[in-house]
Amino acid sequence: MFQTLYSCFWWERLWLPANLTWADLEDRDGRVYAKASDLYVTLPLAFLFLLVRHLFETYVATPLAGLLNVKEKIRLRATPNAVLEQFYAATTKHPKQADVEMLSKKSGCTVRQVERWFRRRRNQDRPSLLKKFREASWRFTFYLLAFIAGMAVIVDVSMGPRRAPPEPPAPLTPPSVSLLPQKPWFYDLREVWKGYPIQSMLPSQYWYYMIELSFYWSLLFSIASDVKRKDFKEQIIHHVATIILISFSWCANYVRAGTLIMALHDSSDYLLESAKMFNYAGWRNTCNNIFIVFAAVFIVTRLVILPFWILHCTVVYPLDLYPPFFGYYFFNVMMVVLQSLHIFWAYLIIRMAQKKRVTLTEPPLPAQVVEDERSDRDETDNSEEEEEAAAAAKNGPLSNGHPVLNNNHRKTD
Repeated sequence: MFQTLYSCFWWERLWLPANLTWADLEDRDGRVYAKASDLYVTLPLAFLFLLVRHLFETYVATPLAGLLNVKEKIRLRATPNAVLEQFYAATTKHPKQADVEMLSKKSGCTVRQVERWFRRRRNQDRPSLLKKFREASWRFTFYLLAFIAGMAVIVDVSMGPRRAPPEPPAPLTPPSVSLLPQKPWFYDLREVWKGYPIQSMLPSQYWYYMIELSFYWSLLFSIASDVKRKDFKEQIIHHVATIILISFSWCANYVRAGTLIMALHDSSDYLLESAKMFNYAGWRNTCNNIFIVFAAVFIVTRLVILPFWILHCTVVYPLDLYPPFFGYYFFNVMMVVLQSLHIFWAYLIIRMAQKKRVTLTEPPLPAQVVEDERSDRDETDNSEEEEEAAAAAKNGPLSNGHPVLNNNHRKTD
């Protein structure tokens, strides 16, 4: 049964155009082609990324946070209460008014104390500012290096003299395919499909693909422990769709198109992460300026170049060379899924950019802070929470929202 499923999954008509088989993509005469077995290396590399990330956050991001004076906000802890804790863990973190009144009777606390307890308990579960800064630092470092590597792969920066690979057998390569390791498909998208799928690859393309795919595997593995935002479900969909798209493009030898798509995505992501870093460090003006640049780059790359150039390239140009097949439809459906997510995020980005534009042109109010639309903000009770935090720092722990009195003073004090 497994052999039958294996044969059906790797049926050539699902992955390749008509009249082509996997035998046409076997390495020969010095030319190397993408193979599905190459993807096995991405799983151990993903765990290696998790280890490198841990070391980076511990020995690089944490000291950097200290240099940038990233300060933790004082959070008042909820007093231990078995009744409220059980409801919080088993039922909901956001009780309705009827639940609050019921819990007030069960726990012996006032309604206001129950509301305050849930507010503080939710704040305890929110990630710390240092955790957010460390995560942004790691992603900024990877996306910046990945973007530089992607540009190097596209322009084919290599060491040593260039040497044209040997001529392949005549039936396999159309006469129009250039044998020199140049990237004309960077500026002429019709070149992406010339000779497809019999397009050999370079070592730089291999490592670029493996590292990108391994990184997204590591993001998927760590998503449960990473900072959770309002678009948590969309992030999962994005990671899964990206992994499927990269893996499929490798197996179906969509390497040229895949390289352009990955480099295009990396061109704006590092700007967002750097804006987050400056935001957590309290550099509001620097954060706002970088975010405006990020918003412009994101909109141009994801809402203009990707749909009107790249997606047009993957939908229209292949039909000039071969009739559509399953892989053609599957690849473009996944591209549409990604584009839908880009539209959703563009809406959030435009909202944030409008707020940041206001802060750049008008003096902000003392308590006015531009936040990430996806962020999970700490809940406060306005001045009451600030007064209690100050009291906690001055007088020690609190009991039911009131400072514990110090009974060691003299009667005459």
